[in-house]
Amino acid sequence: MEEVEFIWLNGKFVPWKEATLHFLTHSLHYGTAVFEGIRCYKTDKGPAVFRLQDHVKRLFNSAKITGMENLPFSEEQMLDATKQLIQKNNLQECYIRPLFFYGYGKMGLDTKRVKIGAGIAAWPWGAYLGEEGIKRGASATISPFKRHANQVFAQAKVSGIYTNSTLAKMYALNRGFDEAIMLDSQGMVSECTGENIFLVSDGKLFTPDENNILLGITRDSIMQLAKDEGYQVEECEVTKETLFKADECFITGTAAEITPIVEVDGKAIGSGKPGAVTKKMQKDYDDVVHGGLSKWDKWLDFVR
Repeated sequence: MEEVEFIWLNGKFVPWKEATLHFLTHSLHYGTAVFEGIRCYKTDKGPAVFRLQDHVKRLFNSAKITGMENLPFSEEQMLDATKQLIQKNNLQECYIRPLFFYGYGKMGLDTKRVKIGAGIAAWPWGAYLGEEGIKRGASATISPFKRHANQVFAQAKVSGIYTNSTLAKMYALNRGFDEAIMLDSQGMVSECTGENIFLVSDGKLFTPDENNILLGITRDSIMQLAKDEGYQVEECEVTKETLFKADECFITGTAAEITPIVEVDGKAIGSGKPGAVTKKMQKDYDDVVHGGLSKWDKWLDFVR
C-alpha cells in the first residue's frame, strides 16, 4: 500500500502513521464497522470523485440498517472531509475508504453508549485485479463459501460480513484463480467477493437480481450506461449453467472497475477473451469517470 501524508480521523487530519486506535476498539473485535469504497479520477477539470454523494448516502444507510445511531458527523461533513483529504494529500487519482466504527470504552455485544468513531483514508491504488486482468480478463472459481442469506444486511456494507468474502477470495487465490464467484443459499449465482457480476448472451446483459446481492453503485452505473447504448439489461436469477453458457462475463465494483471474467473453473466463457460488449462497457465507464462524457458529469464531484 502506498502511504500518503494524512488520514482524516474523528474530525482531524492525522499523519498516516499516527492514525491508530486502541486494541480494545469494539469494532475490531466484533466486526461492527460500516464502510464504503470510492474512487477519485483525474479529469481535465481536476480530480473528481465518482458518485461520491451516492456512496456517502449508502454509508449512512448501512449505519441505519445496523442500528448505529447518533453518528458523530453528518453526510455533508463526510463529503467535505473527503474532498479536503484529497486536496491535503495532493492526490489526482485515489481509492477512498470512509468508515464508521464503534470505539474503545466497552466490551461485549451491547453497543449502547459505545462511542462511535469515523475515519477516511485515501491513497493511490491501481487495478484491483491487475492491469492484465483489465485487458486480457481474469479467471474465477465457484466458491464453497456462500453469500450471506440475510437479505436486509445484504444492502449494508458491514465489515463483519466480509469475513465470508475473505475466505472465498483466499480459496480462489490458493487454487490459482484470480477471483471467486459466490452462490446464494439457493445455489444461484450471487456476486463475487467484492464485485457484482454480469453475463452477456446474444448481445443482452443479465445480472443477478436484488434478492441477495449488494446493490453496487458501479453495477447501477453500468446498467444505466448499457441501456443508454441500446442494450437490453435484465435482472434475474442466474444459474451456474447460465454462467457457463454465456458469451461474455464481467464483474463490476469500485475497486475492480470493469474486469472481464474469461474463465470459470477451467472452462472458457465464450471465446475465452474479453468480448465486444464488455470492451464497450469498459470504454464507456472509463470515459465517464475521467470526465470524457459530459452527459454523465452529474456523477462527478470535482475536488477543486
